[in-house]
Amino acid sequence: MCEPYSKEKTIEMRKKHIGPSCKVFFSKDPIKIVCAKGQYMFDERGERYLDCINNVAHVGHSHPEVTKAAVRQMELLNTNSRFLHDNLVQYAESLTATFPEKLSVCYFVNSGSEANDLALRLARQYSGHNDVITLDHAYHGHVTSLIDISPYKFQQLGKEAKKEYVHVAPSPDTYRGKYREDHPDPGAAYADDVNEIIKEAHKNNRKIAAFIAESMQSCGGQIIPPPGYFQKVAEYVHKAGGVFIADEVQVGFGRVGKHFWSFQLQGEDFVPDIVTMGKPIGNGHPLSCVVTTREIAEAFGATGLEYFNTFGGNPVSCAIGLAVLDVIKKEDLQGNAINVGDYLVELLQEQKEKHQMIGDIRGVGLFVGVDLVKDRLLRTPATAEAQHIIYKLKEKRILLSADGPHRNVLKFKPPMCFTKEDAKMVVDAIDELLTAIEGATGTKTSMINEQATNKRKDTINAHENTNSVHGNACRALENGFHPETHPISSKRLRT
Repeated sequence: MCEPYSKEKTIEMRKKHIGPSCKVFFSKDPIKIVCAKGQYMFDERGERYLDCINNVAHVGHSHPEVTKAAVRQMELLNTNSRFLHDNLVQYAESLTATFPEKLSVCYFVNSGSEANDLALRLARQYSGHNDVITLDHAYHGHVTSLIDISPYKFQQLGKEAKKEYVHVAPSPDTYRGKYREDHPDPGAAYADDVNEIIKEAHKNNRKIAAFIAESMQSCGGQIIPPPGYFQKVAEYVHKAGGVFIADEVQVGFGRVGKHFWSFQLQGEDFVPDIVTMGKPIGNGHPLSCVVTTREIAEAFGATGLEYFNTFGGNPVSCAIGLAVLDVIKKEDLQGNAINVGDYLVELLQEQKEKHQMIGDIRGVGLFVGVDLVKDRLLRTPATAEAQHIIYKLKEKRILLSADGPHRNVLKFKPPMCFTKEDAKMVVDAIDELLTAIEGATGTKTSMINEQATNKRKDTINAHENTNSVHGNACRALENGFHPETHPISSKRLRT
């Protein structure tokens, strides 16, 4: 394929003109992508990569219906939302139709970060309070207000980086967290921790404006909140005069299959006060939205301060948003998320039977995480091994990422047109790589004895972060597994 610059020249110019904190995937040998279609991306040599991580190209890269809608409207008109235009109200009507009835008012903006920043403003104005409760390992955006409530980011800057008005609740992780799968009601237990945070804040004369959480934590390690968690948290937060913000930037628009929004996994009796979205909403076009209740919107407007966003809700963006909604419905991408997602989990469960390094598989629809461990009993994170696998997959032209607090969770969140054949290809490659690693470290590919697991539960909790394979390190190096080949940076790259 003909490109203006060679890959080497592109890298050289990027180093010269782009800020050094703007990182690329696979920094030692980055991929230069020149075109993409569906779930595939192509480099400058025409090599095809299977995209397992791009939740931005939600309905597929370069979808023709989305492209046509953009071109048609661009040729006709694009302007700001101070002018009346049918696309804005038509899209708002179509989008809010996917929500519970009380979520009926839209504010259109340009990115997930803008949406979450505006959500904080709405919450603070409505409640009259300032403090925010966020989850450990959460990420909500790159602007200053959101870095402040994103432990995933601010914890890299040291303990002093946490602001006084920010309160961090434990991630509701039933695999690695303080309340695990053997707890009778982990949802209520994690919610009670939030309530204790509220009580402590009140003792210090602080008041809660909002609790904010991704409906399923992505950067936190593909965490699916236990049943009842959001309901109880909402009850405590409302009692404190705050609101519940559900961040659907990474996980909305039918990704979970059975529901259009991930917060709906918690049941019909839970409805957040504010929902934010971005990424998949425009299939790569810069578009996002905040949806809230009439009551909160009117409180925000009561200040007399106008809210205006130059590009938010422009005719082209809304035309693209409408096209994305149409494609999701016409191509039954929610149904595909269920069918392919279930098949992917089934394949991964088969690998869990075979490989001790797979500690946990969790996911819904096309949002799946594979928690890799060095010891299934101790749940020791296999961080270096996870990084090794994603680099080796890249060599096989498969793009996958690893995240979570220990960067040991393989993350699946591909375009929604992902197929069973694609799932089989990735899992076969992971099987091959795990077999090679286990051969190099002398680890057997067999199931852990469940009785031993039960006997050692106390040990698991006491030694979660210990390394149980020191004795295998030398043999691993001798047999060709070199985790240091792909150094683990303290700087995280959000995917």
